Amino acid sequence: MQDISKMKAAHKLLKEWSYEFTPINKGYIDKSLYVNLGNNEIKEKAIPSEMREKFIGGKGYGLRFLWDATKPDTKWDDPENEINIFSGPIGGITQYSGTGKSICVSISPQTDIPIDSNVGGHYGPFVKFAGFEGIEIQGKAKNDNTIVYIDGVNHKVQIFEAPEEPLDSHLLAEVLVDMYADDDRDKKNISVVSTGAAAENSLIGMLNFSFWDNKRKMIRLKQAGRGGIGTVFRNKNLKALVVKIPGVKGNLNNVVDMKAIMERGKRFNREMRELDDSQAEMRSKGTAHLTNVMNDYDLLPVNNFKYGQSKEADKIHSDIYRDKFFTQGMPDGCWIGCNMSCSKGVDNYLIRSGPYAGDKVLVEGPEYETASSLGSIMGIFNPDFTIESNFYCDTYGICTISWGTIMGFLMECYENGILNEERTGGLKLNFGNADAAMELLHQVAKGEGFGKYAGMGVRKLKEYFAGQGWGDMEFMQAIGMENKGLEYSQYVSKESLAQQGGYAMTNKGPQHDEAWLIFMDMVNNQIPTFEDKAEALHYFPMFRTWFGLQGLCKLPWNDVEPETNAETDEPAKVPEHVDNYVTIYKAVTGNDFDRFEMIKQSERVYNFQRIFGIRRGYGLRKHDAQPYRAAGPVTAEEYESRAERYDGQMKELIGVDPAGKSIEEKLTITRKYREEQYEKLLDAVYSRRGWTKNGVPKVSYLKEIGMDLPELIEIVEPLQ
Repeated sequence: MQDISKMKAAHKLLKEWSYEFTPINKGYIDKSLYVNLGNNEIKEKAIPSEMREKFIGGKGYGLRFLWDATKPDTKWDDPENEINIFSGPIGGITQYSGTGKSICVSISPQTDIPIDSNVGGHYGPFVKFAGFEGIEIQGKAKNDNTIVYIDGVNHKVQIFEAPEEPLDSHLLAEVLVDMYADDDRDKKNISVVSTGAAAENSLIGMLNFSFWDNKRKMIRLKQAGRGGIGTVFRNKNLKALVVKIPGVKGNLNNVVDMKAIMERGKRFNREMRELDDSQAEMRSKGTAHLTNVMNDYDLLPVNNFKYGQSKEADKIHSDIYRDKFFTQGMPDGCWIGCNMSCSKGVDNYLIRSGPYAGDKVLVEGPEYETASSLGSIMGIFNPDFTIESNFYCDTYGICTISWGTIMGFLMECYENGILNEERTGGLKLNFGNADAAMELLHQVAKGEGFGKYAGMGVRKLKEYFAGQGWGDMEFMQAIGMENKGLEYSQYVSKESLAQQGGYAMTNKGPQHDEAWLIFMDMVNNQIPTFEDKAEALHYFPMFRTWFGLQGLCKLPWNDVEPETNAETDEPAKVPEHVDNYVTIYKAVTGNDFDRFEMIKQSERVYNFQRIFGIRRGYGLRKHDAQPYRAAGPVTAEEYESRAERYDGQMKELIGVDPAGKSIEEKLTITRKYREEQYEKLLDAVYSRRGWTKNGVPKVSYLKEIGMDLPELIEIVEPLQ
């Protein structure tokens, strides 16, 4: 470790601004912090009552401020683009699990539309406790070593040049916590946002949000992964954001009815204690418990989503992570008071490659998405590869989901002759080649070799390869798992039409946080008709949007369910837990509220985001198109791997006898049918959401939900 006092002595103070602290009242402060790195302006902005009413908090506030700060043609690397980090009215309470989330919003380098990325860690709630709903960052610093420090103890904000600190997150977060803590006990009161070397050399950079693990006495990191916000962070020449507060205790949100919140919190904690081991095993495996479940149901992405399972999947069974890697018996929550304990970690892991070879480190997770992204999607079934790749993606600042889906695409391109060793700089990128995959990851971080291209993302790689004359664009479009420029997250959607919509109809691109409907649709057949699917693709994206408005984590909603949940009318909605959230919102804010208003709150923000995309030249039906690999088999080997299934569907669903037909004929027939089904789904979903057949929110619908703002009507009215 370098001399921290020497590092701090090298800081150059660029601006200091003092503020009058405003305590939270009923979950709200009604002011935000604005920092312009270009001219070092720091100020607070009042949040008017209309904005609170229509945008609620979290994602809503981030989007509203971004809209006001940018123009329709603002590019991701323009100084006026922003990074906005906001919690919500429920965010920061400690009496109910999963209340420590915040949402990051920016114009994405990958998609050119607003991206929102949900993240744990302590930064978002700590900014709130320091006196602001969140932070709005605009401009571009002159020096690439800029740090913004929110001192919630002395109520001032400072901008520094900080040239000596390391860049990569696992080192930088530790340095800055040590630097700003008064003593070891004070470390729990500091949180850092950072990224790493790869974020400035790629378009898929992510942000790490730190929290202090009091049991391990170590810094932990949670990730805002999607859409390249870490790339924007480094483009603004930010090295880190730091916040410090006096501490977390009691009723800092100044809620109306703490007794009601505590009663619901105790009820949920009992469910976790008594039911988790038999339901989701979150406390022992985290979300990695899904790895073998997905394989069992033919949903685990293998070899770039070609297949949904593998005979080798036993090598990455969640029991192996639990028994061999994850430290057990730890209170592994990423927010104070969370009883899920799902933030698993691998302690004292020996790194074998790259710049940190020989170091023993704490590795976060892997989560399920990472276990697939840095494993099965590349045809690699080696937990050690996954864990080491996970460490490097985190500290380098790379989204593990995007990186894995990029690697799956590159490997399939390599095996189809689109790439070769000459084009990759000597790398043999065949499926299963862990050494080459690890080397390419290091190249991305250094901005060298083929890594300069790999970090562009699947959409830009397709365009580049086609432009070089290396491959057929139609084939690459079919196998390149991206929509709107964002890489798919890690579930095979071929047999779930609803999940296809849950991915490709998203506002930001295919991330499962809007709607995860595979089991409802494919396994349990609970939504058989187009109308049923459309209803699910209205309700669940709106319900899940609400978590991002409030500062909430989704996992406590449905990863552990009450004993009697299966007996309810709508078990997929987990109605008892929905009632928990209604009760908690009312108890925090004192506002009249029910489950119907919950959906209305989300509809307002969801449609605002849709129109934001339209404002930027996107957000229409053509932008909800999906790569065919998401819907069905692209290649002959893919069809043949499930020939019995596909032949049976051809006969029973399409009404065509497959006997005597060639594989090519079967592929054509299957594709035509599946693409027609998806178009019918688009029609049904758009109708249910109050949109035109082109995916534009109707003026009448905006009036109905109270979102008929003049600036929105101006955009959508000509498109009706």
